[in-house]
Amino acid sequence: MNERDEQEFAEYFVARRDAVRRSAYLLCGDWHRADDLAQTAFVSLHRRWRKIRDKGALDAYVRRSLVRASIDESRRPWRRERQVEHLPESAPDGPDVDEEVATRQALIAGLRRVPARQRAVLVLRFFEGLDVAGVADALGCTTGTVKSQTARGLEALRDVLGESVDDLRSAS
Repeated sequence: MNERDEQEFAEYFVARRDAVRRSAYLLCGDWHRADDLAQTAFVSLHRRWRKIRDKGALDAYVRRSLVRASIDESRRPWRRERQVEHLPESAPDGPDVDEEVATRQALIAGLRRVPARQRAVLVLRFFEGLDVAGVADALGCTTGTVKSQTARGLEALRDVLGESVDDLRSAS
């Protein structure tokens, strides 16, 4: 890569790294794995930077790389291990912090138990704010698949949480 391309990539990386890391966390539920997934997505982008003609599609490319890396990683045998404990993060002070933290933790724990493909669709639809066509493009599937995976994912999340997802969304 020439110096101009390196500079463009560096600017894109600095602008998008936090958002990509957050999306990765929502996909996998672990900050360390999220860092690995984000790194994998950015390395993939860097390798193909000169070949990408539409610089407006960079977010879609990184998003697709991130989801694919997450699904690939979840299929690996050593990822079937379960974590028992997490170090607590310091919580901000405020009136409804306990309920908000409990809701967020329940949602993240619930997402971890939803199948990887359905989790990817839910994260892209409800946390990234993509429409059905955008998710279909990011995952390389049809809009019908996105709709069915969304319905199944929400149902799986409801089963895992034991309450309505809509109630959770209004509580946070």
